[in-house]
Amino acid sequence: MQDRQAGSLTGTRTPAFVVMAAIGLFCGSALAQGGLGGPRNDSGSPPNGPSPSPINPAAAISTQEFFNGSVAHGEVRPGSIPLSFKDAISMALRNNLGLLLQSDASLAARSQKWKELSDLLPNVRAAISENVSQVNLAAIGLRSNLPGFPTVVGPFGSFDARFFLKQTLFDLNVINRVRGASENEKAAHLDYKNARETVVLATGNAYLQVLAGAARVDVAQAQVTTAQALYSKAADQQNAGVIPAIDSLRARVQLQTRQQQLIVARNDFAKQKLSLARIIGLPVGQEFTLADKAPYSALTPMGLEESLQRAYAYRSDYLAAVQQVRAAERFRRAATYQHLPSLSFSGDYGASGVTPGDSHGVMDVAGTLNIPIFAGGKTHSDVLQAEATLRQSRQQVDNLRGQIEFEIRSALLDLTAADQQVQVAQSSVALANQTLEQARDRFLAGVTDNLEVVQAQESVAGANESYISSLYAHNLAKIELARAIGYAEEGVKQYLGMGK
Repeated sequence: MQDRQAGSLTGTRTPAFVVMAAIGLFCGSALAQGGLGGPRNDSGSPPNGPSPSPINPAAAISTQEFFNGSVAHGEVRPGSIPLSFKDAISMALRNNLGLLLQSDASLAARSQKWKELSDLLPNVRAAISENVSQVNLAAIGLRSNLPGFPTVVGPFGSFDARFFLKQTLFDLNVINRVRGASENEKAAHLDYKNARETVVLATGNAYLQVLAGAARVDVAQAQVTTAQALYSKAADQQNAGVIPAIDSLRARVQLQTRQQQLIVARNDFAKQKLSLARIIGLPVGQEFTLADKAPYSALTPMGLEESLQRAYAYRSDYLAAVQQVRAAERFRRAATYQHLPSLSFSGDYGASGVTPGDSHGVMDVAGTLNIPIFAGGKTHSDVLQAEATLRQSRQQVDNLRGQIEFEIRSALLDLTAADQQVQVAQSSVALANQTLEQARDRFLAGVTDNLEVVQAQESVAGANESYISSLYAHNLAKIELARAIGYAEEGVKQYLGMGK
């Protein structure tokens, strides 16, 4: 059997092919790591794929509502379980929907990098074919009156088995697309870390709301107990003819008002617990009690400049935005480099013959230098699009720097104001309780009616609400400050003194 002729080299020249294949594989491996190469179709021309542009799937997870949901695991256990602040954070970091979606977005960014990288790596495949044919010459118009001219040829067979290799050796366009996709993968990882910080903030806020709700229920219950005792005393005095009926009616109205407030407080508390359960992935039907408290503790924060430096160095969302600028710069270069030539290599080696037993080695080796001349304005369009994306990314970084400073300044102001409010509220609660005690003594002594008592009860209720609200605001300001400087996951437990 003769060797394949057209466009082929005989099997005796196998060493040359092996050398070329080795060069192709070496270049593909080296360039995949550092970055040389580019995609080509079978003709060696540039692929007609999508225009180079920074693709960052992680940026899609930005809706706050995702962080208010979760994927709950486990069954509802009988009775009530204790829930510490540390356990709540741990559960949220496992089950929160926003974090799970961000993890999937990071996976998508990784797949995008591999998609771009595939244009630099060697493309190797194998093909084996064997067929048997018998041809009716008359059916295809071959007729002759010559003696012995056959009307049917065959059966005859053919066999072909080969390995095929295609490798891009040099393409700056694809090199920068791969590097841009790699930068986007890093940005997606940073976005995932930022999502963890957001989950800590959401969980901490929800836990504090439940603590505040529990405090409001306790205060409302105490006020109902006090109002009930005063009403009972007023009713007894009315029956004894000591006080007029209006004092008894006033005490009863006050009691019912406190009962209504207790109903509202319990309802709000139950819904706050449901919200916390949704955020951390606890089955919504699971009863639980908070195992930690958040008492008042003053915090001396770091200064503004130190906070800004830390935020710019450690905040994951800012670092992710910087990575996206780098990715956009790579894609901008990739679009520009579409004007430049590219080099690719292709070859195959195998055996061909009538049957596998009498086949002979055959091979093809080809190198292609593709020189773009005119692409109908597509390259210019890609450059403009990539330039617009780059400008947007830079503007987002500049905006985020200002947003970080705004958040830090706001958190510091809130922390200072809430600290002062807590101290004033503590004094107000003590004074209001003293006022109530004196008003009750005056009423029981018959010096005055119970109007002073009702007014004193209102003062106590207002003072307690102010204390609960200011304590919640103070602790929330701590969490927001930790989040603003990029320290939420580690710092929130330290700042609140819970879950250590």
